[in-house]
Amino acid sequence: MLEVSFNSPQCGWMSIGFDDGVSEFHTTTAHAPHEFALAELLRILKAIVAAGPAVDSHLLKWNRNPEEFDFRFVRNADEMLIEIFQYPTDERNPANRELVFSHTGTVSDVAAAFAATFEQLYEDRETDDFEFNWHQPFPLEEFADFKSNLAEHRNR
Repeated sequence: MLEVSFNSPQCGWMSIGFDDGVSEFHTTTAHAPHEFALAELLRILKAIVAAGPAVDSHLLKWNRNPEEFDFRFVRNADEMLIEIFQYPTDERNPANRELVFSHTGTVSDVAAAFAATFEQLYEDRETDDFEFNWHQPFPLEEFADFKSNLAEHRNR
């Protein structure tokens, strides 16, 4: 089972982690230059959940400065593949990228893992002064849309 952790942001940085019991990956991410990464991630997850059995692929770009990351999400039938590639610089040369994490699970399980960590971020947003520490607001609309879509998926 996949566990996803996005810890409360501090000074524009956020610690994130992925662990599936076989492999794990932990890093920090920056709020810029990919300032809409959290909102985009929620839009990607919503789209993947809504895609049905057709193959659907999305790419999220994020960074740690100077390292860059590609988060690749692929739905195929009822499975979702997550691949995280790391680039040593912002040049994003495919020849220099390294696959640092890969996980395949059911769409429901993977989406639930992300939902749990976003729910925790949402619940702690005022205590942790999310907007001040992430230098942008919590993606409320995208979070609500993702949760609604996930609830519909579970009821199918």
